[in-house]
Formats: sequence, C-alpha cells, structure tokens
Amino acid sequence: MATQSSSLWQKHAIFEKNSIILVIGIIVAIAWGGLVEIVPLFYLKSTIEKVDGVRPYSPLELAGYNIYVREGCYNCHSQMVRPLRDEVERYGHYSLAAESMYDHPFQWGSKRTGPDLARIGGKYSDDWHRDHLRNPRAVVPTSIMPSYPWLEKTPLDIKHLGDQMKTLSIVGVPYTKDMIDNAEKDAIAQGAADSKDVKGLQDRYKKIIVRDLGADKGKLTEMDAVIAYLQRMGTLVDFKLYDSKANIR
Repeated sequence: MATQSSSLWQKHAIFEKNSIILVIGIIVAIAWGGLVEIVPLFYLKSTIEKVDGVRPYSPLELAGYNIYVREGCYNCHSQMVRPLRDEVERYGHYSLAAESMYDHPFQWGSKRTGPDLARIGGKYSDDWHRDHLRNPRAVVPTSIMPSYPWLEKTPLDIKHLGDQMKTLSIVGVPYTKDMIDNAEKDAIAQGAADSKDVKGLQDRYKKIIVRDLGADKGKLTEMDAVIAYLQRMGTLVDFKLYDSKANIR
C-alpha cells in the first residue's frame, strides 16, 4: 500500500511542484469539459421538447402578460415549479421548458415573496382575481402585496398588439398572418362571451377560454387582460399523461 501511494505522489508531483504546468492542466481540463457539454448542442435544432397543447399567447393574454411585466409582478412571484417533492405537492406538476418557450422574457423569477403562479389558472374565479388585484387583503388577510385598483379603471390599449405579435413572430413565436391581422378583434372576442367573432378566435387558438369581462360593451380594461393571462397559466398541458408515464417507469 505504501508503494502504491508513493507511485501516485510521483505522478502528481509534476503538477504540485510546478505552478505553470498546474495552470495549463486546469485550463485543459476546463476546456475539455466545456467542449463535452457545448458541442452536442450544435447538432440539436432545439433543446426544448415540443409539448401538445402549448400555444402562443392570444392577443388578450399577451396584453395581460405585458402589464404583468410592466408592474414587476415577477419580482415577487415565480413561474417555475422545481422538481422537488415539497414544491410539487404544493404547486402541482413541475414546470416543463415548453411552457415558457413563447415568453419574451420568461417569468421564472428569482424569489417568492408570494406563491409561485405557474399553476394558478383555473384555481380561483375571475371575481376572486378581481378582488385580489383591487385589495389583496380582502381575500388574503396576511398578504403584503400592493393593491392595483387603477388597472380596473384603465382602458386596455389593443391597437399595437398586432405589431407586437408581428415582432414576436420574427424571433420564433408561431403567429400566423391571420392571427396578426385579427389581433384587435380576437382580444375583444375573448373578453365577450356572446361575441360573433368567438368561433374565429377558437379556431386560431386552441384551448382558449372566452370570458365575460365586459368587452361586449367595448370596455376592456387592463385588469381584464391580467385576469385572462393569470387564468391561462398551467392550463394548456395535460399533465395526466406525464404522471402516467412516470408510473409506468
């Protein structure tokens, strides 16, 4: 055993006694490790696996997303459930990369002053969200979230949604010309349950929920858009398929 230890010492002595050779060895090791991790990525068209059900934001959801980002909601709320037992039990199935593939920028967040919102869609009613945005303490007494009452009083500007969708299509979001041309009409249709344009909206955006938000009276507000965005989160993917695959394994 002593002879073996002496032999190993002699092999490493050249690195431990010569700083220049040690530095060169470190550089070679890091370079080789980097190549092993990076080179394979050049042969992949995408590192994101496509998932059935995931679609781009509808115009009204996109407007809500814009307001969500503008108000800095991501500073307190993350949108990424990590694959840890305590998170999955609290928030639901862990997040898939495909769920954020059309976010520019993504909303993973870096802290949670409030709960994660990746699976908030459908968990509460539209009225609950409206009350929560007006005055969070009205529905969650211990909340430290600021109130956003002005959102309900601010008319939603939908004139430039088509231009934004056109820009997003340049960076890979699959908005078609038909979607872009009908942006304003679709935004109003999603907020009016009895709109004559609902059929066209549903043809362009799968699994879309039309809400009675007052658009039938031409009064869409910024709060309506935020609610449409929040109610979309976590509703597009059928996670039962992933759970069944996990059980099979």
